[in-house]
Amino acid sequence: MKRAFKFRFYPTDVQAAELSRTFGCVRLVYNKALAARSEAWTMRHERVDYNATSAMLTEWKKTEELAFLCEVSSVPLQQALRHLQGAFSNFWQKRAKYPRFKSKKKSRDSAEYTTSAFRYRDGRLMLAKMTEPLDIRWSRPLPEGRSPSTVTVSRDAAGRWFVSMLCDDPTIEQMPKLNTAVGIDAGITSLVTLSTGEKIANPRSERKDRERLAKAQRELARKAKGSKNREKARKKVARVHAKIADRRRDFLHKLTTRLVHENQVVVIEDLTVRNILKNRKLARAISDASWTELRTMLEYKCAWYGRDLITIDRWFPSSKLCGACGTIRDEMPLNIREWVCECGAVHDRDVNAALNILAAGLAVAACGDGVRPQRSTPGGRSSVKQEVVPPQRSRAAAQPRG
Repeated sequence: MKRAFKFRFYPTDVQAAELSRTFGCVRLVYNKALAARSEAWTMRHERVDYNATSAMLTEWKKTEELAFLCEVSSVPLQQALRHLQGAFSNFWQKRAKYPRFKSKKKSRDSAEYTTSAFRYRDGRLMLAKMTEPLDIRWSRPLPEGRSPSTVTVSRDAAGRWFVSMLCDDPTIEQMPKLNTAVGIDAGITSLVTLSTGEKIANPRSERKDRERLAKAQRELARKAKGSKNREKARKKVARVHAKIADRRRDFLHKLTTRLVHENQVVVIEDLTVRNILKNRKLARAISDASWTELRTMLEYKCAWYGRDLITIDRWFPSSKLCGACGTIRDEMPLNIREWVCECGAVHDRDVNAALNILAAGLAVAACGDGVRPQRSTPGGRSSVKQEVVPPQRSRAAAQPRG
């Protein structure tokens, strides 16, 4: 099983300058190749593949204007073209939007090296075009006897340098089968509510540093654009954001690892976070909760350890549905946290939703397809029946979405 190990490192001035040049060249090559492919399709309806852009790169290096591309390692430049090819493949298969140009200010600085462009030996990593190994802070060892197949060097907005090593990890093994299953209802006050009745409080990572962030942003707004003081103030804002993100990521890792270790089946909702963020009153809290990152972690950890992750249809009325009699309420405002059904059952909104999510997920696992509510009871009363979703819709609901 391939696994990436990410470490922080501290480059020398010479290494930082070399990597900065490499980042700029990678961005330039990516943008020129994207422009060439877009122009070829717009003007001549011609598709340009990776081999053609690789030949273009060779010609660019021969020109006087772009001769500086020869000063950096050629491997990250070729990898940039491969990444562009992957972006177009995702676009053609309707998994992503059309590739966009990389911005110097907004895009992530990164460069990927393959085995021909680095040397790893005895815990020392040497990159191409460098005479000294990177000063890496080894927070954990790589798997014994394993060497990385690719190395990705990156720099975040706060100016921190990271190196990510992809290698085989034999320690990732399928865990023993369990008879437990859990439904997860994502929320804001409680980050997740489990079908067991447990509520895990939202750590509200952003709120803890909100005043500090606001102060840093006010200082940034006062600085003249293009000045060195503005760049210093921008890094202060970025450092606050980085601290918030690190705290949030640490909490989510611990939570998802626990859920995967304790349950054989994990059921979640297919939430469209992008659309939910259009609610201006809740957008900040929802962004801080980071539901998408929670789902992503559950996806790859379930794959690692042999667990089953089931995603139910986004239109399933988990909060409106009575888990006792199957009645669906017409409305369920967010301010209602407890409600009483016509059958007399008293429901905690979040726990009831988690139980319904679990039941729907187990139904999906049993029949191999999706389920959705069907309003068919006369007299305006609604009940839920197991109705198989049309194949095209069910496959979309079952697949993870970004």
